[in-house]
Amino acid sequence: MQPFTSLSATAVPLRMENVDTDQIIPAKYLTAVTKEGMGKGLFSWIRYNPDGTPKPDFVTNMPEYQGAEILIAGRNFGSGSSREHAVWALTDFGFRCVISPGFADIFYNNSLKNGLLPVTLPEEIVHMLWDLVEEDPETTLHVDLRSQTVTLPDGQQHSFAIDPFRKLCLLEGLDDLGYINSKETAIAAYEAVAPY
Repeated sequence: MQPFTSLSATAVPLRMENVDTDQIIPAKYLTAVTKEGMGKGLFSWIRYNPDGTPKPDFVTNMPEYQGAEILIAGRNFGSGSSREHAVWALTDFGFRCVISPGFADIFYNNSLKNGLLPVTLPEEIVHMLWDLVEEDPETTLHVDLRSQTVTLPDGQQHSFAIDPFRKLCLLEGLDDLGYINSKETAIAAYEAVAPY
């Protein structure tokens, strides 16, 4: 997993609420057993026309938002089923961070375990960010995991909360198994002297 320390990037304003995991990645893509290529199915229900051509008016297809690594979404993002593929689709598409007023719990935890930083900010701040990046798509936001802040170009900062263990894992690029493996030396040392 790629470590996440800080990110300076442009953002996509997704003015939609209650986007569930089936909307993020429809069920027909769930037969894949690898993360690679999952981004092609991201938001496919609304991103493509019936003939498979991209809809020019959908925000991720607009030229001005190409290459953005931050998604700014409405409240209750990632609700619905527990499919981890939703996070895979977002990361394979190129997103490293999602900002929202609120996430579904399972999606939030799946994000943290797959290197995607979910940032919860107040609804009024999210609306302000939507306006900001729509007015100027080249707006760069700076997300710093160590200080747990999102900084705007004018220097305005907004703090976000994150579980300390999940923060450590993201900073070091470790999933749950990777974290356990990182303690292998300490575990072996303990077992060498354990009274059993």
